[in-house]
This record gives sequence, structure tokens and C-alpha cells, in this order.
Amino acid sequence: MKAVGYHAPHPIDHADALVDLELPVPAPRPHDLLVRVKAVSVNPVDTKVRKSAAPEPGTAKVLGWDAVGTVEALGAEVEGFAVGDRVYYAGSIDRPGTNAELHAVDARIAAKAPATLSDAQAAALPLTSITAYEILFDRLKVARGDASQGQSLLVMGGAGGVGSVLIQLARQLTGLRVIATASRAETREWCQGLGAHDVIDHRQPLAAQLAALGLPQIDMVASLTHTADYFAQYVECLKPQGQIALIDDMPTLDVVPLKRKSLSLHWELMFTRPLFSTPDMARQGALLAEVAALADAGRLRSTLAAELGAINAAHLRQAHALLESGKAIGKEVLEGF
Repeated sequence: MKAVGYHAPHPIDHADALVDLELPVPAPRPHDLLVRVKAVSVNPVDTKVRKSAAPEPGTAKVLGWDAVGTVEALGAEVEGFAVGDRVYYAGSIDRPGTNAELHAVDARIAAKAPATLSDAQAAALPLTSITAYEILFDRLKVARGDASQGQSLLVMGGAGGVGSVLIQLARQLTGLRVIATASRAETREWCQGLGAHDVIDHRQPLAAQLAALGLPQIDMVASLTHTADYFAQYVECLKPQGQIALIDDMPTLDVVPLKRKSLSLHWELMFTRPLFSTPDMARQGALLAEVAALADAGRLRSTLAAELGAINAAHLRQAHALLESGKAIGKEVLEGF
């Protein structure tokens, strides 16, 4: 089967950073779906792994953790799916990725794809939707509907992949006042279009901008990028007993400043459930089903921002370079082999 991967870590401008491959078809495990991949999207994790993780000598590493495709075969213990089903999912970081014609994924972390979205539109959603959903309801434990009325959420990096879904889920499923950050005219407009109540500039001090909105202190922060650079400002802006959820990587983080206000810190990694086969692993499939229902009801839109062509090494190198530039909005998707 066709696939895209690499044999050694390289910067994205290296000719061998990503290469076209021919690989064996994966054998599904008992809980697996074997999926013929139709479309994939690219996430920051793809670039991080490509730059740092070396495959075993003589092997290639295939990236990709978002896919839409059609089920071709079922493992012996799969329930709730049939051959021919159109599914979407984000896979697991400890297994070969989705940048391949055929891909095996645990059925418990997959769901039927939104019927009203194209393959490209649906492929933009899984990883970021799981991350955003888990931030809101599993980490910050936000109450749904009017029960969260009067509380505020600052989304740092609102125009990125996760921020773009988080804004929508918070508006559709909670009563939170959503403040997003964006620094360019096009990213401000993007966040407003997704439903953010307010948009502020993360290049300027946050406290003064929030105060100008009538929010001298906020309840929660979803820190989706550059956490270390903004951490002191979060402590300043949060109410006593406020909460911070974060997803990005940093060498170290001093949490002592959280003590005086009794602030809580929550790590979110959407791969945790599949990595450890947690008892609630199927929650990811269930939440993707809910996201699909929201999309089909017109309450959540795809965050697809750019279609870069067929799934091949040249187009994936282009997608990685765009992500690494820091200029990306929403999600980049590739479709077909």
C-alpha cells in the first residue's frame, strides 16, 4: 500500500523529511477497524514527532493522527460497526499513523463520520475535537448549559486547530463567556466567526484588555500554545480557585505561583486513553459521535481552512512547513492517494 513517512528525523526542508513509501497492509487486532483512508489532516504533533522520534533502524515511521475513511474489515471483537461504514478518528500515537492507504485503528476511539460534511471537512475535526472536548468536560469539568452561566473562559490561541473547536463547543454546550486571543485581522475574524464573545490580542498585556471587557478576573484559561510565556499573566488574571488547562510542551514549569490563589492546573493529552487502554477509552468514540451529531445539526462547523491536494510526501511537507511557520489558521487537509 502507499504511505508517507520517514527513516530518520530531519528539518522539513530536507529532501528526506517525508518520503513516499510502499508498505505491507496492516493486520487488524481484535478491537480494530481496518480503514481505507480517504482524507487526513495535519496537527502540531506530526511536526514534533517528525523532528524528534527516530524509527527503528531499517524501518520507516508513518505519521498522521486524523483520518476519514471506509471500513474494509473488522477485528473479531468489534461492536457497533460494519464493513462499508464511513468513519472518522484520531488514532493512537503508539501505532502507525494515518498517512497510508489502509490503517488499523481501535474501534472504541472511532465514530461514524458526520454525514453532512465532506471527507476533507470531517478529517479536520477528530484530534482537535477530542482535545477541546476533554479540556472542557474532563479536565476543567465545566457544567453544561445554563449551569455554567456567569463563568468565563480565556482561549489562548483561538484560531488554531484546538481553539477553533473549543470556541464552538463552549458556545454550543455551555453558558461560558468565551474570550479568544488572536493577533492578526484574519485570525480575529476567524474567532469571531466561530462564536467567541470577545477577541483580545495576545501580543498585548492580557489583564488590561480583560478589564476593559468588564472582566477584572476570569474563571478558566485554556492555554493551547506558548504556556511558559504567558503563565505569569494567567496567574494575575485568574480568580482565586481558578483553573488552567494546557496542552503544549515545555522543558519545565514552575507551579509554585499557583498556590496563593489555590489555582489548579490540568494537563490534557488526548492520546492518554488509547495509550493506556483506560476503562473509559470508549468515551472518545462517544464524544466523536456527539461532535458528528452537532455538525449534522448545523451547530458545529468544520475547521478546514486549506486543502493541499493528494496525500503524498510533497503535499505533507508543505503542510508541515505551514504549521511550523506559526501562520496556520484552522486545519490543513489532504485527500486521496
